[in-house]
Amino acid sequence: MNRLGLLVLLTVARVAHSIQNTCGWTCGLRPMVSDSTSLDNDMTRIVGGTDAKPGSWPWIVSIQHPWLPYPGHWCGGSLIGIDWVLTAAHCFEKIKKFGIMKVVIGVTQLTQPGPGAQVRQIKKLYLHENYKRRDISNDIALLELNEPVECSPYIQQACVAEPTLTVSELQNCWIAGWGKRTEEGEDKTDHLQEAKVQLIDLQLCNKTGWYSGRVHTHNLCAGYPQGTIDTCQGDSGGPLMCQDINSDSWWVVGVTSWGHGCARARLPGIYTSTQYFYDWILTQMGLSPF
Repeated sequence: MNRLGLLVLLTVARVAHSIQNTCGWTCGLRPMVSDSTSLDNDMTRIVGGTDAKPGSWPWIVSIQHPWLPYPGHWCGGSLIGIDWVLTAAHCFEKIKKFGIMKVVIGVTQLTQPGPGAQVRQIKKLYLHENYKRRDISNDIALLELNEPVECSPYIQQACVAEPTLTVSELQNCWIAGWGKRTEEGEDKTDHLQEAKVQLIDLQLCNKTGWYSGRVHTHNLCAGYPQGTIDTCQGDSGGPLMCQDINSDSWWVVGVTSWGHGCARARLPGIYTSTQYFYDWILTQMGLSPF
């Protein structure tokens, strides 16, 4: 086989066995935000976050329950296909009737969704078969929506971290969500919060005085050693996002999973690695991995 034929074969194989972007040619782009100038790298303050601008994170979704006080936000998630949402398994461990819940896409302020928002129901729930509440292991889930979303500048598909990506090299990483702004607070925020975080080495996270070995190899740690910025209750299932070092696109490298308190020193947020579960994600979506 000549080199051109081999290249074509490899390209076809890659398309057939990867998460295809159905919102356009490139996933992980933010049409409403200019990444050429990047985000404010000096932000010191989602606990410690600031209000996100409309369209800042066009793949983030709000999963809502009708039994909660209006607007009913329960967990976050990431749109990874026009009818697929990636989230955390623990968000659904006690939910018996997921069909009554709704998924709101393309929104920044929950009580004022705006013209770009779309609402879907959950058609099917895929919890990881080895999820365990006891140690919060394999904390990942997929939602199949009842109908596809319509892509727009406010609604785009996230890129899921592929096995070949060197996640540890990614420097510009962010979290976002509608969770509590303080550990002691009662109310979740109405306006999407965002904050810059650092990826923290797993060995450091597992040291005595930190998490003392409780963090799994399929987890990521992100935040700051001194605390101050972190995800909190209500941010579960939402994305940990890092910008590609060679382009304007963003990778969802983690799913917000757990942590001891919120924004405490030496207790950063713990995330489920999407790269580790890449093949599992493909399988649930009917895209058989190699």
